[in-house]
Amino acid sequence: MPRRRGRPIRSLARGVLALLLVAAGVSHLTWGRRGYRIVVPDWATGVLRTDKDAIVVASGAVEVVLGVGLVAFPRERRRIGAAITAFFIAVFPGNVHQWRTGRSAPGLSTDRARLVRLFLQAPLVAWAWWSTRE
Repeated sequence: MPRRRGRPIRSLARGVLALLLVAAGVSHLTWGRRGYRIVVPDWATGVLRTDKDAIVVASGAVEVVLGVGLVAFPRERRRIGAAITAFFIAVFPGNVHQWRTGRSAPGLSTDRARLVRLFLQAPLVAWAWWSTRE
């Protein structure tokens, strides 16, 4: 059986992505929880009918579940990858909100950092999609 090209690279990319998601999720649930409320747009609380803290906690829990799921359920890799891709797209308005308001959050204390974060979202989406397709 011929070996598929790029397989070790995709596996490594998935592992790093899983680690990144779990680390981000843990930060949302612990030390960064309070600071990440700043990223949540005011309109999101009305749409989701909850407060900003609950949104931060939920997004952190989702990140942990997606990261762990990516490693724990290899047969579901494509579906989990699609969910990660959708998640990265869903949180983008929060990143825009943070950039527009100029408010600092953990790791994003300058206008430049907040702007760069916006441009990193597309590579994150592509990374999630590419690394989970074989």
